[in-house]
Amino acid sequence: MASSIFSGVKFSPILAPVNSGDSRRSRCVKDRNKVRFNPASPRLTPNRVRTEAQSSIPYTGLWAQPTANRGRLKRSIVLGQRNAIFGKEATGTSLSQGRNFCFTCKRSQPGIRRSLPSAFVDRSSFSLSRSRLTSSLRKNSQVLNATVGPDEPHAAGTAWPDGIVAERQDLDLLPPEIDTAELEAFLGCELPSHPKLHRGQLKNGLRYLILPNKVPPNRFEAHMEVHVGSIDEEDDEQGIAHMIEHVAFLGSKKREKLLGTGARSNAYTDFHHTVFHIHSPTHTKDSEDDLFPSVLDALNEIAFHPKFLSSRVEKERRAILSELQMMNTIEYRVDCQLLQHLHSENKLGRRFPIGLEEQIKKWDVDKIRKFHERWYFPANATLYIVGDINNIPQIVNNIEAVFGKTGLDNESTPSPTPGAFGAMANFLVPKLPAGLGGTFSNERTNTADQSKMIKRERHAIRPPVEHNWSLPGTSIDLKPPQIFKHELLQNFAINMFCKIPVSKVQTFGDLRNVLMKRIFLSALHFRINTRYKSSNPPFTSVELDHSDSGREGCTVTTLTVTAEPKNWQNAVKVAVQEVRRLKEFGVTKGELTRYMDALLKDSEHLAAMIDNVSSVDNLDFVMESDALGHTVMDQTQGHETLVAVAGTVTLEEVNTVGAKVLEFISDFGRPTAPLPAAIVACVPTKVHVDGVGESDFNITPAEIIDSVKSGLLAPIEAEPELEVPKELISQSQLEELTLQRNPCFVPIPGSSVTKLHDKETGITQLRLSNGIPVNYKISATESRAGVMRLIVGGGRAAETSDSKGAVVVGVRTLSEGGRVGDFSREQVELFCVNHLINCSLESTEEFIAMEFRFTLRDNGMQAAFQLLHMVLERSVWLEDAFDRARQLYLSYFRSIPKSLERATAHKLMIAMLNGDERFVEPTPKSLQNLNLETVKEAVMSHFVGENMEVSIVGDFSEEEIERCILDYLGTVKASHDSAKLPGSEPIVFRQPTTGLQFQQVFLKDTDERACAYIAGPAPNRWGFTVDGDDLFQSVSKLMVAHDGLSKSEEQLLEGGDRELQKKLRAHPLFFGITMGLLAEIINSRLFTTVRDSLGLTYDVSFELNLFDRLNLGWYVVSVTSTPGKVYKAVDACKSVLRGLHSNQIAPRELDRAKRTLLMRHEAELKSNAYWLNLLAHLQASSVPRKELSCIKELTSLYEAASIEDIYLAYNQLRVDEDSLYSCIGIAGAQAGEETTVLSEEEEPEDAFSGVVPVGRGSSMTTRPTT
Repeated sequence: MASSIFSGVKFSPILAPVNSGDSRRSRCVKDRNKVRFNPASPRLTPNRVRTEAQSSIPYTGLWAQPTANRGRLKRSIVLGQRNAIFGKEATGTSLSQGRNFCFTCKRSQPGIRRSLPSAFVDRSSFSLSRSRLTSSLRKNSQVLNATVGPDEPHAAGTAWPDGIVAERQDLDLLPPEIDTAELEAFLGCELPSHPKLHRGQLKNGLRYLILPNKVPPNRFEAHMEVHVGSIDEEDDEQGIAHMIEHVAFLGSKKREKLLGTGARSNAYTDFHHTVFHIHSPTHTKDSEDDLFPSVLDALNEIAFHPKFLSSRVEKERRAILSELQMMNTIEYRVDCQLLQHLHSENKLGRRFPIGLEEQIKKWDVDKIRKFHERWYFPANATLYIVGDINNIPQIVNNIEAVFGKTGLDNESTPSPTPGAFGAMANFLVPKLPAGLGGTFSNERTNTADQSKMIKRERHAIRPPVEHNWSLPGTSIDLKPPQIFKHELLQNFAINMFCKIPVSKVQTFGDLRNVLMKRIFLSALHFRINTRYKSSNPPFTSVELDHSDSGREGCTVTTLTVTAEPKNWQNAVKVAVQEVRRLKEFGVTKGELTRYMDALLKDSEHLAAMIDNVSSVDNLDFVMESDALGHTVMDQTQGHETLVAVAGTVTLEEVNTVGAKVLEFISDFGRPTAPLPAAIVACVPTKVHVDGVGESDFNITPAEIIDSVKSGLLAPIEAEPELEVPKELISQSQLEELTLQRNPCFVPIPGSSVTKLHDKETGITQLRLSNGIPVNYKISATESRAGVMRLIVGGGRAAETSDSKGAVVVGVRTLSEGGRVGDFSREQVELFCVNHLINCSLESTEEFIAMEFRFTLRDNGMQAAFQLLHMVLERSVWLEDAFDRARQLYLSYFRSIPKSLERATAHKLMIAMLNGDERFVEPTPKSLQNLNLETVKEAVMSHFVGENMEVSIVGDFSEEEIERCILDYLGTVKASHDSAKLPGSEPIVFRQPTTGLQFQQVFLKDTDERACAYIAGPAPNRWGFTVDGDDLFQSVSKLMVAHDGLSKSEEQLLEGGDRELQKKLRAHPLFFGITMGLLAEIINSRLFTTVRDSLGLTYDVSFELNLFDRLNLGWYVVSVTSTPGKVYKAVDACKSVLRGLHSNQIAPRELDRAKRTLLMRHEAELKSNAYWLNLLAHLQASSVPRKELSCIKELTSLYEAASIEDIYLAYNQLRVDEDSLYSCIGIAGAQAGEETTVLSEEEEPEDAFSGVVPVGRGSSMTTRPTT
């Protein structure tokens, strides 16, 4: 989901779906160096509220530095999608994007949330980074009438138990002047249903939902959700649902036939369901053949008619065992611990989708087939179709034709499912925990004749489990805090859970309650941020998550506190104290007004974006809403209903409703307080003590209770009102600046005009009199919204040997401080809140960048420009902010030896780049040598007019944007002396040295795991090499090292495309285009060979990291495996890398790579963020080859590429044994004789965070099947 500015308090969509900005469904891990804060915009998505200190802005683009899509922790025990390891821009698609990885791991694994929130959030990166309605709500819906089925069976059993409802009726504190009866009548009205959502049900029980959606055009999503998951497995079947997902999906021949059509497919398994999904064009490329029937036929085969061949079962068994070891990170183990204790009373705490290794190894085909026969039938599935659909009756006919006869021969029609809470369907299912209503047949039959007599029905409740609710007056005793200690943990983290039934959002009153909670918790988010004032803050992050979970069948409120181990007691105390303060005194009138206004603005913005939400986001939204029983509305309905209830909200009610959410913390220990469902602390076994080294870390349950009680006893005072500035630059100040600096546009270098406008792309180029180049594009695809990015050349590459780490620490210091001019950080943040501005700050190897997302409502664009002006002119550098930044990077360094992946990647980077610290994390020695003035100079010395570039994309007018450019960028002090810019020390690849080409890392761990990285030099995006060569000077002379063109390609070129090939080879983006296609091809071969044929890994990927300003690049192959297979896996990867000469690239491989990249490009063209990436470096003097044709001709350049061109690019990758570096990491109890530990002098690199996520289940959904 795209983050709103209230990203700190997170709801998942319920009022309306939100455009994620990424149609590829990739959910990348949160890099611990890319941290940003979007100051508090509580987007109203009622089934989820999260108070935290970060947000994320998805990255999609060809040139700009990638900002990984950091998925929000949704307590997903669905195992998260595989994430890229080596950061910078990944020109090559990760395998999970280009192929079909098991989506059982579809959720990402965010590292510990360590950001110290501020108005400008640091997203600094290093070069290595691990980079989801009941039909009863449809009574008044304007839906095309089809057969409407009974209540959706997978809606969670979330009704409030008898006797509880009365306790919720005392929340209304209405002012006497309001007509209470009229208000109650209004609040009791049902919310409107989505007017375009079409629902139906076949005679065999299959439910289907169809939703027309035009984004992306000429494509559609088809998802088959089978309502069976790990929760339905017997004790001897743990992991079998996931196994069936693999075998059924990858064994489908009809799915394979879709691969040449431009379709992408995948699958995943979770607690409560298994989903198979296909993203497809509506028609084939060269004809008008309708692809709907073929896609539906493939899903029918996958779900209901799989072939359980022994060969496929064995192949997937190997893959899953490899996946299990790959997943078994410390983050996954923490997730398991959290869920085990939160759901200790039911199966959710012990039925993780990946399963148990010893069981996976021994199931035979018959065992797997029986589970499939028990659960895979039409009445236990729902089909979702969302996309560019014009003829719904035709789609319904297609569904009936493909699925209508399935299941009718061997099963009877399902009877209505019971609706009472806890009631279960009466049919053959696995045994469930005691206490649930209903009966189950214990008879097992293996004969087909007997199975025909069984009436198979779906569970009435999904997931079919019973919860112990955290409600006042319950007789359950408080469970003592649980402590999970592990040597791979670096920080202290504690989670306090409260678990209640889901309150379905179906009426205006339900929505009103959600709105009030949202306002209340938004205030908590901001208040927590204001406590970061000392140089040694007691906690690194405090989060309050209040969210519904369809997969868990409950609403969970979680207080998560993370801290340095030495500060844990004070951290818990302060967090509890802040919660108490808000609960006791409530939000202020100013806070109510502020957050209500921001919510309404945000909602209005979403409504304006109704035609720009992607099909996959709409589908996920509908699926999750159905699972929770919420009414599905579109964005316009969501905004209108929100406006309708907003006027009925009072301050007293907000504080009363919000206080109920916090009582399990604020009233902890009182007889009337809800008991926490669990308290779980995850802590390291040892900690670093300055001057001592490693020391044992000890903690007891009693100490945890005492620290909570200390927060309950600490004195508290009411929160004072803050004065929020309406503007950062007054009109009089602006007029004075204008008179002083006389801003104007000057001729663009190489041109005699002051304004270059390209009609085809809509791109305008300008140059200000202070030297700052500006690019902008007017785009109405995201209504009344815009995005702006400042790029400053230099980055970490400009760090000298005397200032190692200065740039990255300096950027973090600026982020930590958050002050500009005479305004405090709090005032700047609230200014952003009021104007719906997202602001982020990052440093990379090549540049420093600031990015702003804003709305054009209420002068939002003007406010964003004011903030940028103040950063450039009046940034405030604070000593305590510097201390915090330095302490964070010190902590990052010390956490590297506790992460197998990070330690392995670190050692590889040090070897390959000759120990260059600019591409890894600063060492303690380097950090100690820094001071505030050093880091300030390292950052601000690059802010020279000609070294900066500003790009803006949005729904503004030419007059509006150029006025802002002149007023706020043109009045920035002129600075043209680029000769004074810091120079960069040379970057070199280490020469071949015995002992460094191949290395190993051993890590002591309780469980076995292995990973490996293979890397080598490559040119940069524009054809420059680290040796100083310009490949374009010799491109016509480069030999193609294979046996010549294929016959089909010769015919193609003879047919008249030779001129196109010449144009491509002369184009500055030749190597960027061909390297991207090459990466797709190599990824496909790695999957086919190393994963599918040899069974040596589950997860393997090839990525190219191509720089723009630096004259180098590199490729990286990352592979996970087992200790026993990892060496063979590395050898196999090397063989694939070097095998393109002996095993020539086939035309179909190139065609598939072209379709993949072109589809991605076309799908993203409606995104402002994507256009912003296209504009990057357009006027940068340090990237002279970037020109407008690199944007205008992108599609034709891809289409013109030939196999010969791909080999020209391939020959520039150094894959010989002398140039290739590899490092294998092995973890386990017997992994080497000693653990590899970094010395204080060694420099680690940025990789995937090896620290603990702050929520539960982030790593548990099974990985993408393909």
